[in-house]
Amino acid sequence: MSNPQFSERIIFVTFDQLSRSHGALATAVPGQDQIVFIESHDMLTARTWHAQRLFFLLSCCEHLKSELDAGGFQVTTIHASSMRSGLEKLRAQHPDLPIVSTSPSSRSLRQVLNSLGVELLPNNNFLTTPEQFTSWASGYKSLTMEYFYRWQRKRLNILMDHDQPVGGQWNLDHDNRLPPPRPKKGQPPHLWPEPLRFESDQIDDQVRDRLSEFHTWGEPPNGTWATTRTGALAQLAHFTENSLTNFGPFEDAMPTDTWTVNHSLLSPYLNVGLLHPGEVVQAAIDKYEQGGIPLSSIEGFVRQVIGWREYINGIYWHFPDSYREENALDTHGKLLPLFMDPQATQMNCMSSVIADVQERAWVHHIPRLMLLSNLAQLVGMKPQELLDWMRTHFIDAADWVMVPNVIGMGMHADGGAMMTKPYIAGGAYISRMSNYCGGCAFDPKKRTGEDACPFTTLYWDYLDRNRDYFAGNHRMSRPVAAAAQREDLEQIRDRASQVLLGLYDGKI
Repeated sequence: MSNPQFSERIIFVTFDQLSRSHGALATAVPGQDQIVFIESHDMLTARTWHAQRLFFLLSCCEHLKSELDAGGFQVTTIHASSMRSGLEKLRAQHPDLPIVSTSPSSRSLRQVLNSLGVELLPNNNFLTTPEQFTSWASGYKSLTMEYFYRWQRKRLNILMDHDQPVGGQWNLDHDNRLPPPRPKKGQPPHLWPEPLRFESDQIDDQVRDRLSEFHTWGEPPNGTWATTRTGALAQLAHFTENSLTNFGPFEDAMPTDTWTVNHSLLSPYLNVGLLHPGEVVQAAIDKYEQGGIPLSSIEGFVRQVIGWREYINGIYWHFPDSYREENALDTHGKLLPLFMDPQATQMNCMSSVIADVQERAWVHHIPRLMLLSNLAQLVGMKPQELLDWMRTHFIDAADWVMVPNVIGMGMHADGGAMMTKPYIAGGAYISRMSNYCGGCAFDPKKRTGEDACPFTTLYWDYLDRNRDYFAGNHRMSRPVAAAAQREDLEQIRDRASQVLLGLYDGKI
């Protein structure tokens, strides 16, 4: 590291703050500021990362370093056992220089930076500050996302006609629940947008070679994900041009002939700072205003970005850090073997979705919620088991993303603090919203018997074994009562026991 007399301050860049236009780097001046990155051995080796998740983080950082170096900045990388030890080393080498950083998106890192006296600049890679979220939340007993979303639309003046929503309705979700198209005999198949592929460069190749140093899971980098802002902008343009039109109608569909459907694939770039939510929303609205984009599609996409994404970040900071340890249903099951091996199950939907995660470190929100989280909740998996798995296996799995999504929504482990009812479903929902069931060994209509769909059996068993817990939940009273009235309830219980054994033995 160079002599501190040539520098006025040090800017420490974290892996989730790779924006040149926002946060600390937006204030950087060549010749005045040193730029420092820290590679923590603990972060790289303490967990079994998906190979593409680890590659993405490392390569995005290396590309940014190269860009900063070309821009005349002094760039240094510190290799240390932990972030704390790396920062302590930096502080010891430059005791008189201030260290500044963008306030990170994880609680643990923020605590480290605060404890070491790092000056934290506001994290403006979101549209809503934690203080603004807290102010909004103070007016509600239940933190309903829909009310937050409407507040966001008004506050940000997005898709508004004075004080009313464009089109007269806030939420067009009722138009966005179509199953995969099922063309009649003789009709051509539905054509889905072709995903972009990204060619690797020298930096990518060098980072790929490093992956052998670490214990990883999943397929190696295969051109699915860009590692530069240029690539991220190309993905944004590709989405608005090719996928936005039908984004809304098929938002929840799980077809087997496409892995992207009409989804944007922008979350990884947003979560590390290569894209900003404001520019993403503006690009989509610009395309909508040119004509040809249904209101249901632009509204559905805007809701994901300014509604759900900002809401999840707000929830993460609103609740205490102990929120991640919540386990309201007191479940303690281990991670199912199929989560690590798609061949460890006969369930076509689960085998397919785990294979997709293995290949690309990504599936869209409905497989995450209604297959992965649904099964984990129905079998009684400990919430933290699923949280740890998702945290390491998804390309976009920031801590602030996964803690609320798993603890609050996916596993109902917070007892309803975030969602008033659990998101669970039997095989009928999967059959309606996907093509998985046609080639499966199990029948989604059956609750009992050797060929009964595990989702269907476990759904009714879940309602039965948690009936006392949900006794006071008005949104659960009808399904719980229906379960209690099943004439085949004893057979469902017996079949559920067999299913649980089979799932943990890798035989179902």
